Amino acid sequence: MKFSGKIEKIRQTLFEYYGSLNWWPADTPFEVCVGAILTQNTAWSNVEKAIENLKKGNLLSCEAICNADINFLAELIKPSGYFNQKAKKLKAFCEFFKEGFNCNLDSFFNSASIEKLREKLLSIWGIGKETADSILLYAGEKPVFVVDAYTKRIFSRHGICEENIDYDELKSIVEASIQQNVDFYNEFHASLVYVGKDFCKKKNPLCDKCPLKDL
Repeated sequence: MKFSGKIEKIRQTLFEYYGSLNWWPADTPFEVCVGAILTQNTAWSNVEKAIENLKKGNLLSCEAICNADINFLAELIKPSGYFNQKAKKLKAFCEFFKEGFNCNLDSFFNSASIEKLREKLLSIWGIGKETADSILLYAGEKPVFVVDAYTKRIFSRHGICEENIDYDELKSIVEASIQQNVDFYNEFHASLVYVGKDFCKKKNPLCDKCPLKDL
């Protein structure tokens, strides 16, 4: 692959710069799933507030969300934005797991191939590709790379792809360029998020200070 060496070099450089980032911040795989849904179109700091509300309200479980009044659920996750829509997404997600897997995430993750698991997640209302892949990687510990806006921005500025590249196309490029390894994918995605927030900003990027400036 044309850019495989460069992508691996970016991964190595960022790991040397950031070290282990221990992402995704969550106490349980289920909390990872909830966070992946709540983080759509918002900052992680807002998600943390919403998750803390769910914990205080004893609603951070599949069964509890299934049984919760949707208006009460929406009120608790209000800090994450788009709370009415996200309440519906959480309900749809949890009802899927309750009906098909008795709210047992391990049963789901062990039920099929990665490709089939991804198809099942994408069949749930409100679950898109980035959310599905985040759940597979961080909750299911499957070797699936997560593409986000930071990935596209950084790679486009390094001449690897266009910023509007198709999600699955860039995912395939990255997965073919670095060793298929859960920890590698985890740390690489996390470090790209950090460098995107810290240096490779959408406006006024800090290129001179960026750890990737020599590349």
